[in-house]
Amino acid sequence: MTNTDTAAEAQELLQRLVRFNTVNPPGNERAAQEYLANHLTAAGFACELLGPEPERPNLVARLRGASSGPTLCYLGHVDTVLADPAEWTRDPWSGEIADGYLWGRGALDMKSQVAAEIAAAASLARAGWRPARGELLIIALVDEETGGAVGAEWLTDTHSELVRCDMLVNEGAGCVFEYGGPPARRYYGVCCAEKGRFRFTVTTDGVAGHASMPDMGENALLKLAPLLERLGARQPSYELTAEPSAFLRALGEDPEDPAGSIARLRAADMRLATMFEPMLGITFAPTMISASEKLNVIPSKAVLKVDCRVPSGLGEEQTRRAIAEVLGPEDGFRIDFTERIVGNRSPMQSPLMDAISEWVSAHDPGAHTVPTILPGFTDSRHFRAAFPECIAYGFFPQRHQSLLETAPLIHAAEERIDVRDLAFATEFFADLAQRVLG
Repeated sequence: MTNTDTAAEAQELLQRLVRFNTVNPPGNERAAQEYLANHLTAAGFACELLGPEPERPNLVARLRGASSGPTLCYLGHVDTVLADPAEWTRDPWSGEIADGYLWGRGALDMKSQVAAEIAAAASLARAGWRPARGELLIIALVDEETGGAVGAEWLTDTHSELVRCDMLVNEGAGCVFEYGGPPARRYYGVCCAEKGRFRFTVTTDGVAGHASMPDMGENALLKLAPLLERLGARQPSYELTAEPSAFLRALGEDPEDPAGSIARLRAADMRLATMFEPMLGITFAPTMISASEKLNVIPSKAVLKVDCRVPSGLGEEQTRRAIAEVLGPEDGFRIDFTERIVGNRSPMQSPLMDAISEWVSAHDPGAHTVPTILPGFTDSRHFRAAFPECIAYGFFPQRHQSLLETAPLIHAAEERIDVRDLAFATEFFADLAQRVLG
């Protein structure tokens, strides 16, 4: 079990981190990063603060082993999304502990994982542990919430040798969920892949005119209406890649029957289907629309922006096919891509996956790990791009606060983490370092 002192250390670290207001923009993460650097330096880590902006440094901390070997990296970010105190029952920057939870912005995304990683690593180092081989690397990043331009992207571009790693654990999965049975089985997701973004615009053309005479012009905005209806009526057909196929098999479902699998997930709990269905193919979400710049002018052009997420392994060809399936041939409208970012992935089978699975089996008997694909993206994508041989997974184990409880709190009001899960995750990070590095 987790050493009581180490669990308390993680709790104190998280409380302190929550109290640093690092809403991005602007971020202003320096004070939080200096606090973490001082904590790790005192434990025996060699620390550096690096960044292109003085108030936004990234923390790189290293604990070298007795001999050469692999580098295991614990990754995290300390910036957060905004929080409106009026929507919360508690101060989002208080770090208050109440009802068995630690409350505040970042308590889940993802200052909790940073606190657990650092408490585990610092506790090991203070006790005299050093890797028998290789090294343990702790990286706390800035700027994840707005893309990582001064965080992971900058660090991997400008200091690649400093942050090169063979194995990486980041955010993206790990909350327990139940499915099947009776009795229901317990599963912990391990994020092995992240979707890419092939965002596009749908444009229609018309003829401008005075809005006081609606039939005088040709309203381009109205031409978008049937296209919006089509986007609202359905998503593209499922197109399973390796990760969602493995996910369904692990749940006892048939990858050859994704529609039936989703129907059974929906029958078990609609929330499970809502979270897992996006893994099974390309998704479209119309999010922005623009037309006339003047209220009294009939628009001659209307533009609809669509957020399109594409599983790793698929690209523009499959996306164009999906667009044609949902919207039909480009007749009366045109499609233009504004982003083409392919998804990223790591092998689902590896010694790191074995170590994670073995730990779960030992600490939650009867539970299983399952590979998942994240509909969004994390900083892992920058490390996978910089170091193609790196095995990068998203995993932060939560046994008490389930996926169904946790997911609605991410980026939302009342964000909080069960303090038992903070201790649970801290134990995982301490054990994993020793298991992988000796």
